[in-house]
Amino acid sequence: MKCFVLFGLLLVSQGIWLQAQEDVQEYPGDNELKLNAAYLLGGFAEITYERILGEDSALGVSVGFALDNSIDYRFGTIPYYRLYFGNKRASGFFVEGNAAFFSERTFESETEFGGGLGLAIGSKFITKNNWIAEVFFGLGRNFANGDFQSDVYPRLGILIGKRF
Repeated sequence: MKCFVLFGLLLVSQGIWLQAQEDVQEYPGDNELKLNAAYLLGGFAEITYERILGEDSALGVSVGFALDNSIDYRFGTIPYYRLYFGNKRASGFFVEGNAAFFSERTFESETEFGGGLGLAIGSKFITKNNWIAEVFFGLGRNFANGDFQSDVYPRLGILIGKRF
């Protein structure tokens, strides 16, 4: 008898859970503005704008610059495309393809420019008030022929922002 009661409760809870999944709230707004808190703590300011294209895709661009002279990366801009796999509009787990254009200081205090292509994975969380928290990491390959530049560039962050 206990098995039947537990089985019945399990079925009812699954029905309620599935009903809640169907009532997904629409998160309005096609634009997002975000700040990379992880880089900011390290002395590199990065601001990101993202434009939502549909339920599961978006285009964006990140622009960053060094606040501290001890950081080798001086300036960078990274346009990207994301494909989302979450239940909410343009949120949840994502895969990102990006391109990077950046300047990097060499050992002789000269500046060289680099550029490349990369991939990142991450996850985006959104509140009912359209506040965003995002975590991602990835790498890109630098295709520039500089003698002192890194062969790879990092793509990581903990972002906080707002959808509007």
